[in-house]
Amino acid sequence: MRAYRMLAWEQPPQLVDIDIPEPGPDQVVVKVAGNGLCHSDLIMTTMPAAIGEAIGWQMPFTLGHEIGGWVHSVGEGVSGVSVGDAVACMSPTSCGTCDECVRGYDNCCDFGIAGRGYGRDGGLAEYVMVRSVRELIPLRTLDPTVAGVLTDAGATSYHAVRRVLPKLGPGTTVVVIGAGGLGSFAVQYLRVLSAARVLVIDNNPARREYALELGAHEALAGVDETTARALRKAVGERGAHAVLDFVGIDSTIALGIGATRPTGAFGLVGAGGGTLRTDWSNGLPRGGEVFTFQGPTIADTREAIALAEAGLIRVDVDRFGLDEIDRAYEALDSGALRGRAVIVMAES
Repeated sequence: MRAYRMLAWEQPPQLVDIDIPEPGPDQVVVKVAGNGLCHSDLIMTTMPAAIGEAIGWQMPFTLGHEIGGWVHSVGEGVSGVSVGDAVACMSPTSCGTCDECVRGYDNCCDFGIAGRGYGRDGGLAEYVMVRSVRELIPLRTLDPTVAGVLTDAGATSYHAVRRVLPKLGPGTTVVVIGAGGLGSFAVQYLRVLSAARVLVIDNNPARREYALELGAHEALAGVDETTARALRKAVGERGAHAVLDFVGIDSTIALGIGATRPTGAFGLVGAGGGTLRTDWSNGLPRGGEVFTFQGPTIADTREAIALAEAGLIRVDVDRFGLDEIDRAYEALDSGALRGRAVIVMAES
């Protein structure tokens, strides 16, 4: 089969031919319908060997962690799925037995440091191995070609929104910084699940327009001091009841913390490498919370997919063939996409 693989550290991935995986006991092989692309894929291509090896990643591996498709074959002992079933593959990997997994915080499982598409073979291939049925989400009506987008971008943003929902009663305001692949989902969840006024900040006018189309009440440009003044005017001197930062650089973190009111919540979701520069007595929201996390839980993913299958959120994608993958990543990196980039591997 064809697969888009990292063959060496700090080297561009390549499209190569490899063997189709065979399932072992309790394992499932999925025929990939579509795989969504993520900015973290681009980060992996420049990751130094010392970092990758320190966290247990092994070369070579196939990229891709937003996967939807159909059950192709099952190993001994597998139950609950049948060949031909439409499924989405969990984006984060988890063990299912540690304290975090047992308590429902499987997105914090240490086993998930490596997973499909990040240290192990992922879904930018015609077939992908899944370690257990636990990591498969059945699909009822959703097209597997686009369902994979909900396992990371869709479910991660859902997790962030779910964390702040207790803050968002009638008459409240929530700020979404960054209206890209994750932030645009967050806008939709906030409109469906809360009565809050939704305000979006993004440098890209096309993304601001798209956020308004998805239901945001207002959209502001930039993250400079002018934006900070406009934001204070928009949310009031006390600040927003919740701020979700889907960018995660120094300037957006500072803007978001500064816009969060006492008793409010600031959620850092974007992996932009920024730093929180403040102290407990000056700048943090008094009586509030500041949180971050890595990816969604299984429950988040199931709920995000359920909202899409109920027609309550849109899953807009830009489709590319596997031979167009380099062009797709260029469009992702330049911000030229409208929806989430999906590499279509097979049609139903």
